[in-house]
Amino acid sequence: MPTVEHNGITQNYELSGDGPPLLLVAGMMSDSASWAPLVPLLEPHFTVIRPDNRTTGQTLPWDAPASVGHFADDCAALLARLDLGPAHILGHSLGGMISLRLACAHPQAVRTLTLAAAAPLRLERNVALFKALLAIRQSDAAPHVWLHALFPWLFAPAIYEIEGMVEQATVASLAYPYAQSADAMAHQIAALDGYVPDALDAVQCPIQALLAADDLLLPVELARPTLGKVPTHVIAQAGHSIHWDAPDAVAEHLRRFIEETQT
Repeated sequence: MPTVEHNGITQNYELSGDGPPLLLVAGMMSDSASWAPLVPLLEPHFTVIRPDNRTTGQTLPWDAPASVGHFADDCAALLARLDLGPAHILGHSLGGMISLRLACAHPQAVRTLTLAAAAPLRLERNVALFKALLAIRQSDAAPHVWLHALFPWLFAPAIYEIEGMVEQATVASLAYPYAQSADAMAHQIAALDGYVPDALDAVQCPIQALLAADDLLLPVELARPTLGKVPTHVIAQAGHSIHWDAPDAVAEHLRRFIEETQT
């Protein structure tokens, strides 16, 4: 697992595939492993770069200063160190906020930008939700309780109709050796709490948005008005974890968008 030192951290990242560089920027409480359903669909077409953001995965120290600006600067530093040229960017949720900041602050590093279950929007309700989930996690409740409170916000309702699927996700989450700690989760929530959305008109590269029809964290009716004239696709039967609920649709929209903008 390669690492690179920059901006006061040792950042872990994964690199695979072949083709133009594609940086995947993970969302809240997620790291490079969170892209698992999507990576096999992208590796034949792209050199896929998956960093662990500050506070997540194997990037150290977990308590380094954290903000959307820090996360975006880390992405730019990683791309510069890899020296693969400007990259296509796919950011999910908080990763979309980071990717938007990256495109605004480091335009030379970005060829195209795809926001997945993300928009230039900060919802106070979501910050409150994450703080409540953290409180459950820090309480005497069993470790699975906070996850069972989180999952309905992440996944489409259909997941709950598949016998054993939620329990399987819970077991996998609890067994993951690089899961974000409660302290690191609090640090990341503080970074989200301080986020001020960037203006889309500052983005110089082609941009698209992928929204999930069943997204509870970022409802389509709230996200769409903030996206203005950005081409937006709503993916059916998908919740906030859009690349888990509908990886084929996400990969297809991404490939098509990049092909169309590069011709």
